[in-house]
Amino acid sequence: MKNFSTVVTRAAAVALVACAAASQVQAAQCAFRPNAPDQHVVVKGDTLWDISGTFLQNPWCWPQVWGMNRDEIRNPHWIYPGQIIYFDRTRGRLSLTRPGGDGRGDPPITKLSPQVRNESLERDAVQSIPAGMIEPYLTQPLVVEANELESSPRIVASQEGRVYLGTGDRVYVKGNLQGGKSFQVFRPGGILRDPQTRKVLAREAAYLGSVTLDTEAKPGVDAHTFRVTETRQEIGVGDLLIPMPPAPVRNYMPHPPLQPVDARVMSIYAGVTYAGQSQVVTVNRGSLDGLDVGSVLQLYHLGRTMTDPAHKGVFGIGKQNIKLPDEQYGSLFIFRVFKNVSYGLIMQVTAPVEVGDVARSPE
Repeated sequence: MKNFSTVVTRAAAVALVACAAASQVQAAQCAFRPNAPDQHVVVKGDTLWDISGTFLQNPWCWPQVWGMNRDEIRNPHWIYPGQIIYFDRTRGRLSLTRPGGDGRGDPPITKLSPQVRNESLERDAVQSIPAGMIEPYLTQPLVVEANELESSPRIVASQEGRVYLGTGDRVYVKGNLQGGKSFQVFRPGGILRDPQTRKVLAREAAYLGSVTLDTEAKPGVDAHTFRVTETRQEIGVGDLLIPMPPAPVRNYMPHPPLQPVDARVMSIYAGVTYAGQSQVVTVNRGSLDGLDVGSVLQLYHLGRTMTDPAHKGVFGIGKQNIKLPDEQYGSLFIFRVFKNVSYGLIMQVTAPVEVGDVARSPE
């Protein structure tokens, strides 16, 4: 029994040390800036990321300094121009209530919580990141995976055989609609290939427009009748349909991924070689890997491998290679997630982003 007690005591001590170490790591990650102000008056045009950067060394630590749990992070938390955010230095927290008290206890803290607001007030709320930067990517089909390509309904004919279709024109669609009535029209684009495994993860989708069901195919008829409701590019026979996505979430709470993520930048939107701040990239990880909307990853340039100049070997034979560390140079805010692929907005960077760069959970 004595030995058992000793083991338990040691295990408890190890656990306490581990918890303390984890707390120290989180504290180091979520440290406040040495010159952080006592308060910040929210103005129109502010974002949560900008406000966080005013107080914190790492803006993605916003939920931690509000003491939010995972459920709270998933819900909208509105902040409006004119409100004042206070830095409670005693407790290391941000609050909408001025720090203070009667001296007999901890100063009061008011945490943000979901609130019922009318639509006009919601539009006035401060966004997490610059919404205009990602607006085009929220409602358009950006990625289609192999199973979607195989099962997507397709346009098989057009009104009176027209080649160019406009708003109000009829198209005829073959395939299983699975109860859907509103669809987006897309054409498969470039292949998205994993930079590490070279496996094809998905294909990009060129958004062409949208269509709405007029008449579902009756017995003995193979095609459904649709009407074009919007055109962005030429729509024609052979183009595919994907169900209209739900209204996008427009308020994101920055947070580390649910589990450790080690991803690679897979492509840069618009096919350019380098990307900078406020541009969009894809990474080779998605919801199956623990990413969700609002996840923040740190960007690294892969450390190069070089010959050790101090190790000459024998007669110049047997030289050794050494691997230099990866260099962290920025952060990536994930705003749209698919199963194996995610889209992220480049936040602060000190160097250009390249395909193959590392995108990793904050350390």
